[in-house]
Amino acid sequence: MMTKTLKVAMLGFGNAGQAFVKLLLDKHDEIVDKYKYDIKVVAISTKSRGSMVNEKGIDLRLALSDMEELNHFRKNREDYSSFNSMEIAKTVDYNVIIELTPLEIFTGQPAIDHIKTAFNRSKHAITANKGPIAWAYEELKDLAKKQDSLFYYETTVMDGTPIFNLVEETLEFCKITEVNGILNSTTNYVLEEIAKGKEYDDVIVEGKKRGFIEANPAMDIEGWDAAAKTAVLLNILMGANITPADIDRKGIEDITNKQIEEAANKGNVIKLICHGSIKDGKIIGTVQPKEIGKDSIYSNIKGTSSVVTISTDLMGDISIVEHEPEIEQTAYGVFGDILRVIKSIGLV
Repeated sequence: MMTKTLKVAMLGFGNAGQAFVKLLLDKHDEIVDKYKYDIKVVAISTKSRGSMVNEKGIDLRLALSDMEELNHFRKNREDYSSFNSMEIAKTVDYNVIIELTPLEIFTGQPAIDHIKTAFNRSKHAITANKGPIAWAYEELKDLAKKQDSLFYYETTVMDGTPIFNLVEETLEFCKITEVNGILNSTTNYVLEEIAKGKEYDDVIVEGKKRGFIEANPAMDIEGWDAAAKTAVLLNILMGANITPADIDRKGIEDITNKQIEEAANKGNVIKLICHGSIKDGKIIGTVQPKEIGKDSIYSNIKGTSSVVTISTDLMGDISIVEHEPEIEQTAYGVFGDILRVIKSIGLV
């Protein structure tokens, strides 16, 4: 059987994008052997470190070495390009676009427009950026259907953990009635450190030094990241058609040492809980700090681990825990979606 080519354009080339490329290189021969597909990355865009375009396929090892040695692409490379992300989305000959640009949590842009552009060209799209799903899922889903394009997004919540694949492929005819989860690692870390007797400000400073906390931690601490992930879950699993602004959101910014101590005295811990359910025929979402009993699976979700519980009418409650993920798990989520494209386009 003749080997076919799948051309991929990558918008964004940070840690996750580079880890994905390493995985592609590592598994290249196995993919060709099993699926008779040669995956070629024909474009990579970055915001400030240059872009690369070669419709015959970029030398990915050179691209990785440039980033590791210089943190930007060498301008004397034959593949070096001045194209920005939108120009790549509009003009390059690719089959699949992978949206890996940084999250703009209050609008989902420009990632939404990147994906729209791909769909309007009847291309397929994969996003690890949760913004498009949190802010424009129904619109993008409908456009993908109209254009006969595939649209996958496994990495948007809990990295490569197969939440959406599980529901779509193995829970047929199950209605999702409720979703709960702990989905933000920063708040996990902060609450755990405060429980050890440390002051909030000291925890933030230490967390930044150790790389657990962003330079501006407000998006995590105030619950916006968790709200975006809640919107993603409810949009995909329950057809909510909501945005992060619709989530009843309260972060952990006002949680005190005293509250944590009082909870501990009752045998409880405080966690930032994401929740979605149906109330009076309407799907509602909340992000709130809550006391959790120590006998609950949720009390043992620590550090960068996450958990989501899906309540269904036919299979009851199903909980999935992701234990201390690294960047390789994020890369695998994108990798798994690429394999889904190959298996779905009917050319294998």
